[in-house]
Amino acid sequence: MKQPTLEDIDRAQVNLETAQIDWRELQPYFARGATVAVDGTLDLVDVAFQISKDNKAQVAQWLASGQIGKVTDEQALAWYESDALLWAVVARPYVLVQDKNRDQ
Repeated sequence: MKQPTLEDIDRAQVNLETAQIDWRELQPYFARGATVAVDGTLDLVDVAFQISKDNKAQVAQWLASGQIGKVTDEQALAWYESDALLWAVVARPYVLVQDKNRDQ
């Protein structure tokens, strides 16, 4: 059996910190501009891991393609009005959120 690498362990830790949460509970983070929407086509754990490892090239690519970005007022309002349950994980200084049930 292959020994887990430090990267494997770090990814597993990020995965353990991922959970579903009501958007309304994330309002304070949104108000501070600390919420980042992650497109449903991406792996939330991978995005958090790459941010935590400061992989600027990959993050810049996702930003440029629109696959990640600050949660917009329109997104926030739609999630608030629908009482959305989102997947979330902290990748300091951000809270990454992903709505696997709808397009972002």
